[in-house]
Amino acid sequence: MSDGEPDLSQVSFRDLVREQLRRLGEDPDRSGLERTPERVEESLEFLTRGYDMTVEEALGNGVFQEPHDSMVLVKDVELYSLCEHHMLPFFGKAHVAYIPDGKVVGLSKIPRVVDVFSRRLQIQERLTEEIAEALQEELEPSGVGVVVEAYHLCMMMRGVEKQNSKTITSAVRGTFRDDQKTRDEFLGLVLSPQFIS
Repeated sequence: MSDGEPDLSQVSFRDLVREQLRRLGEDPDRSGLERTPERVEESLEFLTRGYDMTVEEALGNGVFQEPHDSMVLVKDVELYSLCEHHMLPFFGKAHVAYIPDGKVVGLSKIPRVVDVFSRRLQIQERLTEEIAEALQEELEPSGVGVVVEAYHLCMMMRGVEKQNSKTITSAVRGTFRDDQKTRDEFLGLVLSPQFIS
């Protein structure tokens, strides 16, 4: 706590929300808002549950020894996060690929890793890098590629108010960075139309 900053550590989360409602000009005791502080607390606990998750837990026993050495891509993984600057949602899709080097991971584990990092206060650039770095560290593959496409409500609802702006970020490791053909194959698969109707 810095000098001059009030100590709110003993104030309940719900009371803080009630005070926010008052400052917005609302009556926290009116019927529609009576349970809002409780709901907001539960909602934010759910939306930021990534702080209580680890990559190791997300992967669990889902890593297997396997000699497969061709690209594995999990495309269109839905993600929902909160922008750390305004605490407004951003949402979209992650496309995650890796080239195994003796180890593969159960396909359902990759979306779990995405959730570990997206369910925190975030910026999209860091989120993309964290997913790539976690998979590189845990699987030790020949390479990892991650592309995240997202819409940010902090741009859509406030500020510049641009409803159709999509932000795309990428992070590459190993052969995805060093080998142009591998990177092109990855980006071609990510940008291609859906191949399953």
